[in-house]
Amino acid sequence: MNQKVKNLIQKLGEAIHESVSESENIAGVVKNIRDQGFDVLLMLEATIGLNEVESETGESAAAQEDPLGPFTRHDLTFLKSLRISLPNEADANDFNVEPPADPAANPPA
Repeated sequence: MNQKVKNLIQKLGEAIHESVSESENIAGVVKNIRDQGFDVLLMLEATIGLNEVESETGESAAAQEDPLGPFTRHDLTFLKSLRISLPNEADANDFNVEPPADPAANPPA
């Protein structure tokens, strides 16, 4: 990852911290907790994921032509794994995704 992207990620972290620090809503809730006799330590964790954007050739061009809309194959597989039906049942059969195992069907021994 280049230095410019690292700097932008750092700025994003600082902007998130500033937003939380200056939030009147958060300050009000923290004050209410302190009024109840507790000290507050607020720690937040942010996970920032980056995916490099592909050019308009290859898979991204194929995804644009997909009649299912702006979904990638990964998106559709994920939706199917959550048992979310696709608009057209014929499209749903295009994916060989096993639904999650039903824990009730196989109780622990």
